[in-house]
Amino acid sequence: MSQVLHPIEKTMIKLLQSEKNLTEQQIIEKTELSPDQIRRGIEWLKLKNLALVMESEKFFLSLGKNGLAAKQDGLPERKLVNLVANGPVPFDDLRKKLLEDMNVAIANAKKNNWIEITKNESTSIVSLKQKPDQTSEEKILVQIGEGKIPQDQVSDQSALESLKKRPDYIILESIKTKTLALSEHAKSIDVESADSGAIDVEADVPRVYAARTHPLKDTINEIREVFVSLGFSEISGNFAQPSFWNFDALFTPQDHPAREMQDTFYIKDKLAQGFATPSQIKQVSDSHKKGWKYSWSQDTAKKMVLRTHTTCVTIKYLAENKPSEARVFSLGRVFRNEKVSYKHLVEFNQVEGIVVGKNVSLRDLMGIQTEFYKKMGLNKIKFWPTFFPYTEPSLQTMVYNDRLQKWVELFGMGIFRPEVTKPFGITKPVLAWGGGIERIAMLKYGLDDVREFYNNNLNWLRNVPKCQ
Repeated sequence: MSQVLHPIEKTMIKLLQSEKNLTEQQIIEKTELSPDQIRRGIEWLKLKNLALVMESEKFFLSLGKNGLAAKQDGLPERKLVNLVANGPVPFDDLRKKLLEDMNVAIANAKKNNWIEITKNESTSIVSLKQKPDQTSEEKILVQIGEGKIPQDQVSDQSALESLKKRPDYIILESIKTKTLALSEHAKSIDVESADSGAIDVEADVPRVYAARTHPLKDTINEIREVFVSLGFSEISGNFAQPSFWNFDALFTPQDHPAREMQDTFYIKDKLAQGFATPSQIKQVSDSHKKGWKYSWSQDTAKKMVLRTHTTCVTIKYLAENKPSEARVFSLGRVFRNEKVSYKHLVEFNQVEGIVVGKNVSLRDLMGIQTEFYKKMGLNKIKFWPTFFPYTEPSLQTMVYNDRLQKWVELFGMGIFRPEVTKPFGITKPVLAWGGGIERIAMLKYGLDDVREFYNNNLNWLRNVPKCQ
């Protein structure tokens, strides 16, 4: 009996009998078939064992915004050594010229042993130790230039990894390719005599997928329902926040590393107006001056940022309402200027809550957390002492992952320090906790890479169980 073939299959087989191992794009270019027809034909040929599909992936590099600027004007450390090439320069003068590049320029120039820093009575002086040759990182910037090159063309992979760690220097693009080859049987098929008129009554009918919410959204809704069932009310706030509420109100010093542009997204040329009352500003300023012993700047507190946590919503709620008793939580997206990896994203979802009461204690907080995790289906829980900037004492929640057979970190929690609550007139203890929702969702759905939630893998999205 002759092989039953669709006209699409006939066209592809005939082409591959004359030209071996073609990619999808090559088949599209050599036939009059559409991309959808080609993809359909590939699946049909695979099911009939008439074709072999080989998948490959290649990575390409191009320069991001900061990479292009560094190619044109030089890396921060190169700018620094150029400024001190003709003699020592005071720290303050360098900072005025290098601006936000100052810290990274100093760090890399010192690491490369290019500069020497000495101190006099009034300031620090930077002088040149040696005139540096072109670095491997600089050579890579020139090699990539304005275009795009394969990653394997870069010989110094260590220097490339160093550049990747710099924000918006290197853009890594992955291109996946499918190559099609005929099976031994298909190579000898006479496509002209193959039957294309028969109807396969045993063929699968098209699958219909009902609409559904995203698994991550399901997790968010479940967490919201759990906290409401525990007697909590939800509060919300804006994604863009003044540094005052995102950092200062939480007793984070203005020279803290978390405030660097490498860790936080700042909104360019945007300053907050009327962000707090004069009394709130004075109390927070006094708290910083007393606790950190430095000159607090209101201009720094005005800078607008994409919130790095939802605690800014919580502390503003406390400052405006001054509740004697409260149970509230917030759910929402937060933003961190981090390198994307299997466990880090530049934006993710966070849940956070507080309890205010006369006699509440750390034991109450552990009880609330234990009940929350049990309702989420996580039963093996322990608490570990740790440090957080605005709580004392502080604990880290550990949950046992049966699949990985190890303990993993989830929420952080503690009691707000007096430096956080007293400036706003809150005298009773405030229990606080917070953590990333994606991390809980990874445990629920058995994922090892947080990026899977955002990859739009329809096969996974359609088949993941609705209830966990």
